Amino acid sequence: MKNETTAPDLRLIAWEVTRACNLACRHCRAEACPEPFPGELSTREALELIDTFPEVGNPIIIFTGGEPLLRADVFDLAEHAGSKGLKCVMAPNGTLVTPEIVRKMMTSGLERVSISLDGPDAESHDRFRGVPGAFERSLQGIEYLRAGGLPFQINTTVTRDNLHSFRDIFNLARDLGAAAWHIFLLVPTGRGDEIREEVISATEYEQVLNWFYDFQKTTRMHLKATCAPHYFRILRQRAKEEGIPVNFQNFGLEAASRGCLGGIGFCFISHSGQVQPCGYLDLDCGQIREQSFPHIWAASPRFLELRNKACYKGKCGRCEYHKVCGGCRARAQTMNNDYLAEEPLCLYEPGK
Repeated sequence: MKNETTAPDLRLIAWEVTRACNLACRHCRAEACPEPFPGELSTREALELIDTFPEVGNPIIIFTGGEPLLRADVFDLAEHAGSKGLKCVMAPNGTLVTPEIVRKMMTSGLERVSISLDGPDAESHDRFRGVPGAFERSLQGIEYLRAGGLPFQINTTVTRDNLHSFRDIFNLARDLGAAAWHIFLLVPTGRGDEIREEVISATEYEQVLNWFYDFQKTTRMHLKATCAPHYFRILRQRAKEEGIPVNFQNFGLEAASRGCLGGIGFCFISHSGQVQPCGYLDLDCGQIREQSFPHIWAASPRFLELRNKACYKGKCGRCEYHKVCGGCRARAQTMNNDYLAEEPLCLYEPGK
């Protein structure tokens, strides 16, 4: 039962259980390296944190990293979360997945796994992921997931380099048997700050999301745009233009969905217990070693700002689509140095 009645229900937690990783991805927000970072939560601390999750709602837990499979107790944590009635998923890079790992995933109660493919072939994917052979090893991991019967989705980060390959990546995801394909609009943070030239323009952003809207009508595979809050504006604009009701179920969305959920229905917990609006916005909203997680979720001044439209600046603060979009707070911070500033990659002018 929730003990903080003023807070909105937390719907999704991305938990960076470790920053250790065997790849060196060009866009990595965590700037991960092969060894665990200092300060990683102990097993006891992690289990005690899980015990508090039901107090903030019934959130889905995403075990992420780094590479979550490099944390030795990750399946114990997943099993413990499942015992609390929480749905758990995992976001490994796929290169360490084996038949035995798939069995452990299923035994621990994981319901879905996401694997990132950022190109349709080894040359493009390996260049982005920083390690030769990553593409083939990820495909092998996906085959093990499929053989074991564990549903998986494909994630793709949108960059200027792979924009022209999107239909090929989609076709690959479909042919692999993915349950879903999620695209992520690049946020220039961590190592991603070094590839700002790969961030697409506001005009291209609009074109991609309109293409995505049309493309969703052609497939039964669940497609979702992440770190792309104005998609929720575009969805409504296009439905109005076509004279049809906004059918969220057709797009794999809930009617209550919002573009940027950071601090509103979603949060990120770092390897050391820092609570943030999302993984791309390194904003200290509280430390679980100093305060209880439910208290941070309910009372963090920064979360309270994100829940208050009056705190937003520029056109995001006056936009009629604010309630369903909100702009990307991480891009506002990394590109405008102010997490409450207007979304820097949005062409829409409020009140049109």
